Amino acid sequence: MEKILNSLNEAQQEAVKTIDGPVLILAGAGSGKTKTITSRLAYLLAQGIPSSSILALTFTNKAASEMRDRALSLIEDKTYPPLLCTFHKFGLLFLKFHMEKLGRRNSFVVIDSDDKKRIIKSFGIDMPVGLIANEISRYKNSLIDPSVAWEKAELPNYKKIAQIYEKYEKYIKDNNLVDFDDLLVLPYKILDENEELCKETSSRYQYIMVDEYQDTNDLQYRLIRKICSTHENICVVGDDDQSIYGWRGANIKNILDFKDEFKNTKIIKLENNYRSTSNILSAANGLIDHNRSRLGKVLKSTKGEGTPISVIESHDEKNESTVIAKRIRVLIDKGVSLKDIAVLYRINALSRSLEEGLNRLGIPYNMVGGVKFYERTEIKDLISYLRIIANPHDDFSIKRVINRPKRGLGKVTIDKILKGAYDNHLSIYGYISTRQDELKSLVSKKCFLALEEFTKNIERLIEVSEEATYNVIDELEELFGVKKYYAQLPDSLDRVSNIDEFYALFRDMVKQNPQMSIDDFLNDLALQSEQDNIDSENISIMSIHASKGLEFPYLFVIGLEEGFLPLVGDGSDIEEERRLGYVAITRAKDELTLCFSQSRFYKGRRTELTKSRFLTESGVSQGSLVLEKTTSYRKGDLVKHKIFGIGRIFEISKVKREFKLKINFSGTKRDILASFVEKI
Repeated sequence: MEKILNSLNEAQQEAVKTIDGPVLILAGAGSGKTKTITSRLAYLLAQGIPSSSILALTFTNKAASEMRDRALSLIEDKTYPPLLCTFHKFGLLFLKFHMEKLGRRNSFVVIDSDDKKRIIKSFGIDMPVGLIANEISRYKNSLIDPSVAWEKAELPNYKKIAQIYEKYEKYIKDNNLVDFDDLLVLPYKILDENEELCKETSSRYQYIMVDEYQDTNDLQYRLIRKICSTHENICVVGDDDQSIYGWRGANIKNILDFKDEFKNTKIIKLENNYRSTSNILSAANGLIDHNRSRLGKVLKSTKGEGTPISVIESHDEKNESTVIAKRIRVLIDKGVSLKDIAVLYRINALSRSLEEGLNRLGIPYNMVGGVKFYERTEIKDLISYLRIIANPHDDFSIKRVINRPKRGLGKVTIDKILKGAYDNHLSIYGYISTRQDELKSLVSKKCFLALEEFTKNIERLIEVSEEATYNVIDELEELFGVKKYYAQLPDSLDRVSNIDEFYALFRDMVKQNPQMSIDDFLNDLALQSEQDNIDSENISIMSIHASKGLEFPYLFVIGLEEGFLPLVGDGSDIEEERRLGYVAITRAKDELTLCFSQSRFYKGRRTELTKSRFLTESGVSQGSLVLEKTTSYRKGDLVKHKIFGIGRIFEISKVKREFKLKINFSGTKRDILASFVEKI
């Protein structure tokens, strides 16, 4: 027991030793959360509690594995480890034992998201597959079955999606398949419909722990309630100030309301921070204190005051990236290890100028949890179109975009075209533009017309490029609608931002050099996106979302301007944006640099910007205080009104200190204030 408790501080010891009743451990950033959880698991086992009575739920397999190993290393008597797994792994194990309760065999196969999209695509639909897959996932997690989805959908597109949802559900049931969402939905349905089994399951797991509780969604909360139906020995660990996944369904109310949902909850705050200096934590505490929806805690450093936070103001994004790259070069020359340096940003599109600045000074970098700007799918598509304008006989580029955006050309049709081109010793473009009689006999009329339009549009773009390179981008978007295509996909915000950034880069470069041809632009691009001599040890650049759980001695955060961090408008939640700022600041261990720019070339034009309110709120910069009412609603959310029933939000705007939602209730559109509806 001494081995377990000796290295813990007072609050951590209290969290470990409180094993009965509901417990909420508020674990601040860098406060030794993992150490506390693993010590608590070891303590339970050392008390003689059978490992079979313990269930610990996490969000990643890596976290589960690390906790299991660390907990078992703390106890003398080696025992069979408790069930420590992700929510979805628990659902999988549960279904293996109880799938027959739904009249299905337990020999089911779990399919991934690509399989799901292929099944949907096989129905021969004319809508974006990603959009439909996302909508089906949303329905499932809201426990809405196809019949209800059909009943509530009045708009033609949603009627169509409901029909596809019904077909999809029939297909996976007939083929005994289970998708990722089913791993939570089906166990909940089984427990909800079988009271005795629910009691039996709850009685088996007498001690339940949930990690990263602030990231749980409504369905995960419901599942937890079922497993706790016979007792309330539940310990949840998390940090409401680090809840940053509302956009993917996480509900911060789960942690904020825990003490109300589970009576006599003991709240233990871990506030001693072992990661960051006092100067860094002072800024983090000052910033997050402006949020109204929080349980409240103050991080205290165990490391001392440290270096003051540095603030960099730049004229534009190019100036910003140059200054940062030079500062990083100075750190490296002083002997700082590259892996100890990181740069964070809120929007992925900001990485483009940053990458160029690092490349100019030969600083190798890794993009964590993302793809380098010029390697992103949507950017590679645009580059392919430009390569085709420069050389229509570039088969590699033609193959990439011949059916993107979708033109109804399936694999069989494309294979026929490739064979026809090969047999005639022509490029793909040469074949489809000159062998039209042969092409007509090979493909359907619809495909032939699509290919005919494709070649005409390419010809038009070649003409435009010869007249004025600057106009190519506008004409490209007009004719092919690449941005419009990606705007329909589930992850549209980032993709459209990246496309806007690329369009802006193109216009900016041509403006600076009016004689620039498409070839010149592509050659410059090739040089910018190359990285020579990359070592295994590089600096890291990443989005703030991707940085959660990581820490770096030397940290730069860029894009601290209104509209970038925080994102504003279009249903953005200022409190979640502030939590993102808090997460960013608390990644820094020793030295933190916050950067803002007076202007950025964004969405096709240079925009004058004002520095982020977060710089003022965190106390690192002077300025007026901005407090703003917030809404957690976003376009596309399903909501419920007491009189009008269930509807879907399609527009959000602000009226004085309140938010107005435009909601589609089964075809009837109404304006409702946000405080009069609840999210489903």
